[in-house]
Amino acid sequence: MHPWQLSPESAAKSRRLSKGFTLIELMVVIVILGVLAALVVPKVMDRPDEARVIAARQDIAAIMQALKLYRLDNQRYPSTEQGLQALVTRPTAGPTANNWKSYLDKMPVDPWGKPYQYLNPGIKGEIDVFSLGADGQPGGSGVDSDIGSWGL
Repeated sequence: MHPWQLSPESAAKSRRLSKGFTLIELMVVIVILGVLAALVVPKVMDRPDEARVIAARQDIAAIMQALKLYRLDNQRYPSTEQGLQALVTRPTAGPTANNWKSYLDKMPVDPWGKPYQYLNPGIKGEIDVFSLGADGQPGGSGVDSDIGSWGL
């Protein structure tokens, strides 16, 4: 018999000892998992809202870059009336865009499914690009607060 093999008596004793978990052991594991879930779930539940705010900031930064390219080509930003759609399709009204190119493939919507807002001239900067947040209303706090180009 090799040293790593169990004798027949030891093997039988080992099988008797490892038949499974007792009810008490299972209950302890379930209680521990419940306590961990109670501690972790509230922290994780805020993550989707944080992710939406980050996504909105990234979209606004991309739109601002496209607006800067528009201005480089056309010597001005699109008017408020032309809006952000001027980055996707050539504007037909308002100031002409003689050197217009396609600056965005499509106009993104904010993470709450609403269009981004655009003002020229802006209230907080030369131009403003912003989302009204989760509630779709001006102002607010937390995830309802406005997210704009002024915060980049």
